[in-house]
Amino acid sequence: MERSWLKTLYVFLYELNQKTVVSDINIYSHFDGAPYFPHGVIGIFVTPWAKVGKGCVIMQNVTIGSNTLPDSKNLGAPVIGDNCFIGVGAAIIGACTIGNNVRIGANCVVTKDVPDNSVVVSSVQRIIEKENLDNRYYQRPSGKWGYISDDGKWHVETNPDILERFASRFRR
Repeated sequence: MERSWLKTLYVFLYELNQKTVVSDINIYSHFDGAPYFPHGVIGIFVTPWAKVGKGCVIMQNVTIGSNTLPDSKNLGAPVIGDNCFIGVGAAIIGACTIGNNVRIGANCVVTKDVPDNSVVVSSVQRIIEKENLDNRYYQRPSGKWGYISDDGKWHVETNPDILERFASRFRR
């Protein structure tokens, strides 16, 4: 009983600290070793399903986020290798694998796999027009996947195809 109370206290204090530095490095994020934050954890977001290797340098305002759009090709969370450098404002989103010894430049958006010993740089903006995009943002705050709809209300997802996709990609 005391352990669960103590764990609850630690989680509360951890989350309070994250809010003071405007960051969210989820307690369920997996780090193989201690990352290095040269400017502290200011503005850093790491999804609970992300995996980050040893010896990684993570600059300020970096997002390592999961993709929870059920119709997306890269549904899931990033896996980042060892000894990577992630530049200021970079975003690594969805089920992509970043190899070992990779350098990701400032403000790059990475959604695809990157091989070992590579450098990722930004390119010119590209616009792809589509019809009927479903941009519901899914979360699992109470153990059930759901989203907030246009009317501002929480809806629990019941579509078995979507739930199966989530179950196959988001395991702790």
